Amino acid sequence: MGNFIVGWRPDTMKAMLHRTLFRFSILVAVVGLIAGSLAAGAQDSAKRGRKYKSPPPTARIEVTVLRDSNGKPIENAAVIFHPMLGEKDKGNMELKTDEDGKSIIDVLPIGDTVRLQIIAKGFQTFGNDYKIDKPELAIEIRMKRPGEQYSIYKDHGETAAAGKSADTNKTAPAKDAGAAGDKPASSESQPAAQPSQSQPK
Repeated sequence: MGNFIVGWRPDTMKAMLHRTLFRFSILVAVVGLIAGSLAAGAQDSAKRGRKYKSPPPTARIEVTVLRDSNGKPIENAAVIFHPMLGEKDKGNMELKTDEDGKSIIDVLPIGDTVRLQIIAKGFQTFGNDYKIDKPELAIEIRMKRPGEQYSIYKDHGETAAAGKSADTNKTAPAKDAGAAGDKPASSESQPAAQPSQSQPK
């Protein structure tokens, strides 16, 4: 019986030893892979040379487009944002207004200047520059109908009178000269002409 136990134990111990070594080698391999990937990640970030720079905070800009005559919203108006870099235009972004006349954008950085242009059918085009200095900015634009074109054939009141008086001042000496030429020569004008003729002699 002693021989049986001695013969059986080494085989069982051998099998258990193989399983334990196999599990230990798997554990070492997994730990080695994890350590290697961490080291490689650290080296990659060191080799990259540039650190991640988060984008600047942006503002939420809400533009409301209304009719100037009655304050009702204008739907489907083109709201064009031109971000400015000094005096240079960095491109544009165009949005359309909804049924409430509103258009919202939230990608422009705080501190920038934006040139806002609004185009709506049947209204004058609007344009103005705005400094984005707050996280939330609400802009209300009242669109006007196109004005009447100026015509020189219509009476425009004081503006036209001022223009005519400027024109008559320019032509006034010619009219006075013509008026003096139309009058018959009087005795006062003849003596003035005679001395001028006699002086060169």
